[in-house]
Amino acid sequence: MPEGDVVFLAAARLRAALDGATLTRSDFRVPRYATVDLRGQVVESVGSYGKHLFVRTETVSVHTHLKMEGTWRVFRCGQRWTKPRVAARIVLGTADAEAVGFDLGLVEVLRRGEEHRAVDNLGPDLLGPGWDPAEAVARLNRDPARPIGLALLDQRNLAGIGNIYRSEICYLRRVHPALPVGEVDDLYALVHEAHRVLHRAAHQPPWRPLAYGRAPRPCRRCGTSLRVEMLGETVPGYDRVSRRERGIYYCPKCQVPPV
Repeated sequence: MPEGDVVFLAAARLRAALDGATLTRSDFRVPRYATVDLRGQVVESVGSYGKHLFVRTETVSVHTHLKMEGTWRVFRCGQRWTKPRVAARIVLGTADAEAVGFDLGLVEVLRRGEEHRAVDNLGPDLLGPGWDPAEAVARLNRDPARPIGLALLDQRNLAGIGNIYRSEICYLRRVHPALPVGEVDDLYALVHEAHRVLHRAAHQPPWRPLAYGRAPRPCRRCGTSLRVEMLGETVPGYDRVSRRERGIYYCPKCQVPPV
């Protein structure tokens, strides 16, 4: 699943292509919004919040989430698309460019005054101007018994971390991903590490993983073979065997498991 840095960079590409331009093409290939027509409207801004992306005109905010497979790509007018046309969910065009959202997991057209509804439940944005580490720590501490590897994925705590970066952050701080939040020695340092990692990935890409995807290769600190294990929790509202589980990578020597 694309993480906060990918969405941040996608917003930057769309901003370069659309910001300040008048839309000459507006094609929503989602039944609920098939009649939406933004032609003639000026794109006032493009931005991101965590894993959410917004293209704003004077009247609406086009809210998208990439989920697992989604991507935004920008083409010159007339240029052949690099993904199948059937995968396109939104096409926004100007006199010079076409921005195409392929395989988007979520498409929503909101009135400008309603955009907050998409992010009100989220924690502080790791890549946003309003990043607040104290608020992130306070949100993590609301559930001190929860494993830190799960708490970092919860966008209600801090927005932008996915499966890759939770492994990287825990590895860099030498914190085992199953360690309860309340037992992390320096939660502020871990939150600052999260900000540093995401900021580095977004502003000096690409990020080259130190732990994620490297099992069973040796740890770059101690040489111990890295491991990958499933870390999940029961999904509220489902039966007792339903679980969200995703692989997390760690060093069994540098990141001592909880007792």
